[in-house]
Amino acid sequence: MRRAEAVVLVLLALPVPGAASAEEPLFRHRAPIVVEQSAPFVKLPLPASAYAHSTQPGLQDLRVFDARGERVPFALLAPRADEVLASEQLRDAVLYPLPPRPAGNTAWPSPVDVIVEGDRISVRRRGPATAAPPGARSPGWLIDLGDLRERRRDDPLPQSLRLQWSGPAEFSAAYSFELSDDLRQWRQGGGGQVMALASPAGALTQPSVMLPAAPARFVRLVWADAAGAPQLTGARAVSSVPRSVTRDAPVEMTILAGAEPAGKVAPDADAKRALHFDLDAPLPIVQLDLQLGGGTQVAPVRLQARTHADEPWQPLAGAVFYRLERNGVVSTSPPLTVRRTARYVRVVPDERAAALDPMQTRLVVRAQLSSVVFAAQGQPPYALLAGSRQAAAGALPLATLIPSPDDERPRFGRASVGPWSEVTEAMRQAEAEQRRAALRPWLLWAVLLLGVAGLALMVWRLARGGAATPPT
Repeated sequence: MRRAEAVVLVLLALPVPGAASAEEPLFRHRAPIVVEQSAPFVKLPLPASAYAHSTQPGLQDLRVFDARGERVPFALLAPRADEVLASEQLRDAVLYPLPPRPAGNTAWPSPVDVIVEGDRISVRRRGPATAAPPGARSPGWLIDLGDLRERRRDDPLPQSLRLQWSGPAEFSAAYSFELSDDLRQWRQGGGGQVMALASPAGALTQPSVMLPAAPARFVRLVWADAAGAPQLTGARAVSSVPRSVTRDAPVEMTILAGAEPAGKVAPDADAKRALHFDLDAPLPIVQLDLQLGGGTQVAPVRLQARTHADEPWQPLAGAVFYRLERNGVVSTSPPLTVRRTARYVRVVPDERAAALDPMQTRLVVRAQLSSVVFAAQGQPPYALLAGSRQAAAGALPLATLIPSPDDERPRFGRASVGPWSEVTEAMRQAEAEQRRAALRPWLLWAVLLLGVAGLALMVWRLARGGAATPPT
């Protein structure tokens, strides 16, 4: 009985293959880092291959090592969002001095006449009968901003008026203004104050008249005190034009169609007509586009995506991609903007449209990839390592690595990633782990069977010993 018990205890004490090791995990993939511009902190934009060789979400298994095999501190730098900047668009306006305002409820005469010809409005200046007497101060100004209906659809409306004057050097003049499109019906616009102050550093001025959200063609500006008002020499309509500036441009990749990757999910009815594209790694996609073959083509499609081959397809978007040829000029559809992290993309043509040619159709993917910023310490050259399922997260917080990231960012050095290679020792270790994982079920079954056999042997010996002993 003791021998059987010893055999069972030895088998149960055997180490389970695939258990975690206390040693530092090995990284299977390695790529040289080519420093193109030296600096205390070097920025390394990560290519899509870095995502493909990483085996953990969020690039947790990335490492930077120097030539002596020492770890180099680094941080992951996420791509920055686009910045919206506003620029000014200036258009000259036409000034007309207002005649004196008549007493009573009589309508204020205009210095110009409006002539309507179809959809166009033209302005003609009146004779001297409506002008201010010689030497008299004009009570205000009629400002013509131009026909707003003739502006292009994408031209912004004027948001303010910027006045220009010839003097005096210092003044403060209050005003009110009204708005009209035909010089007959007027509505209140608002009021404010323009001023000029002299100072040792230069003149301080406030020349702007803020317009409401719905401006009109004509602005009638009236001074509260014409005696203290400046003599205007010009005016400009100011529009704010928003402009999007890309601070970290996405990476563009062209993917060929291939076979649907094998997984646990059975192919559905759309699999035969669909085109499948493998990005080689889960990437943060921001735009998708289809490059169609020659000639005129229109492709209404449904786009689907998934991160792993064992997951069901998830709807991404519906779109119509086209390629049109007119007199030798080719026009294409704009790219589709999406925000999704995925590795596999499937393009399913509409049932009422023709199937897509897999040899002529390409998927253009624009992905917003991260960067690595590392301290240029240790002994160069440096290397980027990836590919370990047991490695803990190796990146430091950006504020920990760099005391003032925003101030240091313009001084970052530049680097790029060279070709990837497999680390022989890590590859052998991974193959050994795979073999142990394959043998693990058989070893567990062997332990179970030997345990049952040992227990049966002990029961048999106990039964035999009890039968040989005569009753008392």
